Amino acid sequence: MLTLCMDTAYRYLTIALIKDDEIIASFEEECFKKQSEMIFVKLKELFESVSLDPLTIDAVCISEGPGSYTGVRIAMSIAKTLCEVAHKELYTISTLRLYAAGHKNTMVIMDARANRAYVGIYDEDRVIMEDRIMKIEDLEDKGYDLIGDLSLLGLEDKRYSISEAFLKTKGYWRKVDKIAYLVPKYLKEDKEYLR
Repeated sequence: MLTLCMDTAYRYLTIALIKDDEIIASFEEECFKKQSEMIFVKLKELFESVSLDPLTIDAVCISEGPGSYTGVRIAMSIAKTLCEVAHKELYTISTLRLYAAGHKNTMVIMDARANRAYVGIYDEDRVIMEDRIMKIEDLEDKGYDLIGDLSLLGLEDKRYSISEAFLKTKGYWRKVDKIAYLVPKYLKEDKEYLR
């Protein structure tokens, strides 16, 4: 099975071609607010690098959010159009789960602006804390491996390969049955989480 994977939910543009259980081509680059300018060029280059036609893919997997309102929609719009028109399968995965990529005891922190962060805690197969929005001041180091925008906590930012993360999280991809109704995963502020 040949799968096109895309993540445009935040600062990076990640595109990967996964054939069965192997990444055959990938592109990852920080291009915050420029993903829409670069994605078609990079998609073309990626498919040409392995001499494949985009219509030969069997499926598409994208990160569904949380993330930048516009960013999440870039990959999602391309994926929905391609899958509807070419009759391909579409899968999604939580952006934070993707970034945790099966690591042990991992807290993913992503800037949500306005002194808030998107936060999810994962331990390989288990979800310890569902994705949510938290005030930055309420984030505590409880011994988790921290990934993401750690500069929010005065630390150095840390990330892993998102292309590799798509491969590692393959078991958590969620198949979309009604592609036309797919919408980004936006987290609403919940006073319970924002104490």
